This record gives sequence, C-alpha cells and structure tokens, in this order.
Amino acid sequence: MKRSLAIAVLLLALTPVVSQAQGYPDYGRPSYGARGDQDQARAAVRGGRQVPLSQVISRIAARTPGRQLNTTMGDYSGRPAYFVQWQTPDGRVMIFIVDAESGQILSREGG
Repeated sequence: MKRSLAIAVLLLALTPVVSQAQGYPDYGRPSYGARGDQDQARAAVRGGRQVPLSQVISRIAARTPGRQLNTTMGDYSGRPAYFVQWQTPDGRVMIFIVDAESGQILSREGG
C-alpha cells in the first residue's frame, strides 16, 4: 500500500501544472494533454530529433521484463524525456525516465 501511495505521489509530482489553471498566459503552448502535444512529439520523431516510443519500450523490456502501464512526456534536467510507468511480472511498479533524444535510460524510480 505504501508503495502504491509513493508511486501515486511520484506521478503527481511529475505531472506539469496547467498554466491556464493559475491564470498565467499561454505563450502559444498547448495545454497539458492537448492534441498539440502528441502532434509535436510525432513531428520530433519524424524529424529525427527524438526516438520513437516503441524503441524506448523495447529498450526497457530488454533490461527489465514486464509491461508498459503508461507514458508521459516532460522535461528532465532541461531535456525532453519519456516517463514510462512499468510493471514487472511480480507486480512491482516503477518509473523509467528516458532521454527522448538519445533513448538512453537516465533513471529508474520505485520497484
């Protein structure tokens, strides 16, 4: 139970705050979860600036057996990153932080 709570807190901490909810100007960026985020990620993959999510999932699976539960995009140390929630066959849940440009696994939280 404590592990589930820790994972939930971690996910909430990694979730960006929507600027419109606090009355800040938009500056042309789509709000969190908007279709524009997906379009920007797809354009970055097609342009060769980011690795495809399928490649990231394959790299994680080769290192840690299990399955993908959820993935979000965000910044990690000023770089674009995939935050991949992963469940192992024995039920442990962890978050892999993967550099979106190189595909390198930067960190693993939980598990």
